[in-house]
Amino acid sequence: MTTSTTVMRRGVMGALLGVLGGAAAITVALPTASAAPCTASGLSSTASGVLAEAGTYLAAHPGADDVLTAAGSQPTDQAKANVQNYFLGHPGEFLDLKRIAQPLTDLRAQCGVSVSPGQLAALVEQFQ
Repeated sequence: MTTSTTVMRRGVMGALLGVLGGAAAITVALPTASAAPCTASGLSSTASGVLAEAGTYLAAHPGADDVLTAAGSQPTDQAKANVQNYFLGHPGEFLDLKRIAQPLTDLRAQCGVSVSPGQLAALVEQFQ
């Protein structure tokens, strides 16, 4: 394996883990005009758009859907290895999901917060 291939793979792995860890993810839809981006409503609007687009994308890409679904019930090391291996073999799908997740990445940078859809769901569950 050449050095450039190794560097590229490490970059892909790091970006994939960032995408999956930061958002598991995933829209081009920005927060609504009435919702300031760094508010709970702005974060929720962005996260819901990202998740909707991710859901549509994954439904159309069953291999990616299967590996990510399985990862949820696997030990962390196994899940990480399986997800990495899948996306190394399917770099186009990785880049598509990274693009889909970009609005959440942008909000993290803009607002100085790291909020995942899972964290938002956990917060809402506290009120039930």
